[in-house]
Amino acid sequence: MTAMREALIDLTAIEHNARALHRLAGTRELIAVVKADGYGHGALAAAGAALAGGATRLAVADLAEAVALRAGGIDAPLLAWLHAPDETFAQAVAQGIEIGISSLDQLFAAAAAGGVARVHLKLETGLARNGIAPQDWSAVFAEAARLEADGALRVEGVFSHLSNTSAEDDRVQVRRFEVGVAAAQAAGLQPRVRHLAATAAAIDLPEARFDAVRIGIGLYGLSPFDDRDSAALGLRPAMTLRARVAAVRRVPGGHGVSYGYVHRTEDDSTLALVPLGYADGVPRQASAAGPVSIAGERFRLAGRVAMDQFVVDVGDHPVSVGDEVVLFGDPAAGAPSATEWAEAAGTINYEIVTRIGPRVPRVPVRSAEDG
Repeated sequence: MTAMREALIDLTAIEHNARALHRLAGTRELIAVVKADGYGHGALAAAGAALAGGATRLAVADLAEAVALRAGGIDAPLLAWLHAPDETFAQAVAQGIEIGISSLDQLFAAAAAGGVARVHLKLETGLARNGIAPQDWSAVFAEAARLEADGALRVEGVFSHLSNTSAEDDRVQVRRFEVGVAAAQAAGLQPRVRHLAATAAAIDLPEARFDAVRIGIGLYGLSPFDDRDSAALGLRPAMTLRARVAAVRRVPGGHGVSYGYVHRTEDDSTLALVPLGYADGVPRQASAAGPVSIAGERFRLAGRVAMDQFVVDVGDHPVSVGDEVVLFGDPAAGAPSATEWAEAAGTINYEIVTRIGPRVPRVPVRSAEDG
C-alpha cells in the first residue's frame, strides 16, 4: 500500500453479489442500481461488474448519472427516474436512456423529445414520494396508450418502491401495485418489465419480485436488515476503506486529544494519527466510537473526528508510521464493517459508503472467484 488514503473496490464481490441475488430472486431480469456514484463505489466500475455478474439492466436516480455512464461506454438498458421540473428528455431519448415517468407533464415531455422515448411509469403506492398518484392513473395510462400508438414512446415498464416499514405494509403496497398494473394493461399497455422490490423485498418478499428486482445496497455486499449481516445473506462487502498511519506520538497520562479534549489518555499512551476526516466522509458523529483495525488489532477513535484526520489511542501497542489502518471492509477478512460504523454514527450502512468523498481514490481490485 502506497496511498495515504484509499477505498479498495472489489469488483469480484460485486459480480458475486449480483449473481447471488439474481439466483435468489429467480426473476427474469435484475436491475443493478448504481446511483450516487455506485453508492460511493464508482458508478462505471460498479456497472461493469454488475453486468458481468448477470445484471440485465442498470438504474440511476438522475439523467446526468445516466449520461455519464453512456459516456463511459455503458450501452446496457439504463433507467433514470428523478428529474428536474423543466427536463425536456431530449438527451435521454437520443442516448437510449429509459425515463421514469411520475406525472402526465413528464409523459408529454418525453413524447415530445424526438425519436421514440422508452419510459417506465412509476406508480405512487404509498411511499408519498415521486410517482403517478392513483387518481391520475387512468388519465396517464390512456395518454400513454395513445402516444404509444402514435409511435412517440414505448412503455417499457411499470414500477414503484416499497417503504420497508413492515411485511404487512409492504404487502399492502404490493396489492396497490397489482391494481395499477392491471389498470395499465386494461388501458392497452403491455409493459415488459414490472419491478417493485429493492434488495430487502427481493430477499424477503417473494410476491414483490414480479419480472425484475432492483438491487442497490445488496449489490455492494451490505445488508438492508438489522437482524442479518452480509455473511448471513451470502453477500460480500465490496468496499474497504483504509489509510496509513501518518504520525505517531507518545504522550503522558491525562493528555487531551483532538478538538474539545473529549478524550484524555488514562496513562502514558501512544497516539496514531490517521489522515481521514469528515471531508472524506468519516462521520463526525462516530467520534470516540468508530472502530478501526491497525496492524490487525482493533481500536476505537479517540476524541473528535476532524475535517482531515482523526486520532487513535493505541495504548502500549506497537504502531509505526506507515502502518495500515482499516476503517471498514469485509468482516470475513477481519475488518470492521460499514454497519459497525453506521451504529457508531447513529445512521445506516448506506450512508457510510455513499458519503465517502472524492478525495479518497477508488481502486478497483479483484479477489478470489466464487468457489
